[in-house]
Amino acid sequence: MIRNTIIAATASLALVGCQTVSENQQTAIGAVAGAAIGAAAGTLVGGNDRRNALVGAGIGLLAGAAVGQYLDQQQRELEAGLAGTGAEVERQGDQLLVNLPSQITFDTGKSEIKPQFFSALDQVAATFNKYPESYIDVIGHTDSQGSTEYNQGLSERRASSVSSYLGGRGVNQARLAQFGQGETAPVASNDTAEGRAANRRVELRITPATQG
Repeated sequence: MIRNTIIAATASLALVGCQTVSENQQTAIGAVAGAAIGAAAGTLVGGNDRRNALVGAGIGLLAGAAVGQYLDQQQRELEAGLAGTGAEVERQGDQLLVNLPSQITFDTGKSEIKPQFFSALDQVAATFNKYPESYIDVIGHTDSQGSTEYNQGLSERRASSVSSYLGGRGVNQARLAQFGQGETAPVASNDTAEGRAANRRVELRITPATQG
């Protein structure tokens, strides 16, 4: 529909260029065509860039009233797919947070996903593909051991590895964003081995894409 509107408006402009009309007529036609193009392209340009990217990729948007059930269903399926792996799924308001501890996903100091975790990530990707109306932030974290620069880079590489894996399993790239937070967002004390282990993680934050 958007494409047809833009084509029609463009054709009108071309017709004006080929005909001899008064200056007032040209102004009037140009205003109408410009309004049509603006209305059509407005759903894809400006405003919320991530939402526009989803619309451009042909992914629908949820009505606000559907968010609760949408997240409940996803949470149940993600928990089932990750059962026994050590990964955790938590509901946080109108978002889901999937915590992937580094000890089950990566070797120490590495950013290559452990092969034994592939099947679990395959289940995660299948769930994401079943519920496409959402954004997925892939966020890498580390403990405070090592330099700040090294930890930042490692967190970014790990986030990129997980994001790339999900993309390779069919998750639309328009939904995915990845970044690293290094050692800046701990969830436990870095003074203990247990705390440092908890801080070494990759998070998947799922946010429904709504119409509002």
